[in-house]
Amino acid sequence: MFSKALAPEYQGALSALSVNSSLTDVLAAATEQLTAAQRAGDARETARAALAVAEAHRRLGDVQAADRAWKAGYRTARAAGDLSGMAWALWSGGTLARQRGALALAFRLLRYAADTGKRGGDVVAHGYSLAGLAETGRIQGDYAAVEALHDELLAEARRRGEARHTVWALEGIAQIHRNTGRYDSAYALFEEAAGIAERADDRRGHAWALRGLADIVSVRDGDPERALDLLARAEATCREMNLSSALAYNHKMRANVLYRAGRYAEARETYDLALAEFREMGEPRGEALSRLGAAKARARLGADPARTAAELAELRGVLDRLGLHHARAMVDRAHTELGLDTTPVTAR
Repeated sequence: MFSKALAPEYQGALSALSVNSSLTDVLAAATEQLTAAQRAGDARETARAALAVAEAHRRLGDVQAADRAWKAGYRTARAAGDLSGMAWALWSGGTLARQRGALALAFRLLRYAADTGKRGGDVVAHGYSLAGLAETGRIQGDYAAVEALHDELLAEARRRGEARHTVWALEGIAQIHRNTGRYDSAYALFEEAAGIAERADDRRGHAWALRGLADIVSVRDGDPERALDLLARAEATCREMNLSSALAYNHKMRANVLYRAGRYAEARETYDLALAEFREMGEPRGEALSRLGAAKARARLGADPARTAAELAELRGVLDRLGLHHARAMVDRAHTELGLDTTPVTAR
């Protein structure tokens, strides 16, 4: 049995905020509370308000402001000897680093966050930080290293009846299954996540689960119309909650669905839309994946093969530098899919 989804990153005077609160509303409330706490000289409350400010900025795609906010919150918490506040700030910083494609930094900050949360007796901060480590490894493509950790975190979330973390873990495991060709189990996991999220009123988690279902429906079932309908439902939530990153990934998935359906001109336009969104928020992983999709769509529309090969070679280098092993393999498969020479080519 799961309770209503909660947002533990909204703390102190902001704990009444819902997991479904619009991010613009969260930012306004958190900024107001940050100012009030600073004026009152309340270091703990200042750190907690800074965390909410950082997370709102991060999810809205304003990475520079998010970076300033989590660091300020960490310094405040450290000066007050507040281990819990330090752990949450480090979790926020590690999550931001992953979003920006700095995976080595993300691992370092999240390990520190997990250790600090454990020392401070904050079970939730410790768990969120371990989850962050698992997600970072999954995004990197190190499935063997993190699948067991995902399973452990899922079991713990189920035991505690924490809907939001159960949904997160189910979606992470589902993504691993999908990326390793286990489509039926991936679909079942995404479907379970969607059901729990809906019952717990976790609209963000529900939107991500719908995106996952759309992917499976497209790649396994070859049903683009149903996939596009699922994505349209998810997009409505992303727009209502101002989830910039989730919206950009939704658009990239829409482009994937269109590409698989042979609707290459529409796919190219949608990849370009997602690319612009990722560039605006400084998210290199999404940017590289959108560039890869756009290059494949242009190739299908008659682009010069040599130029396509050069762009793929450049993208392989980008993904190597980011440490995204699964995405790098996608570039290699694109050479075969498009019938291109696999010899490395220098981009012109």
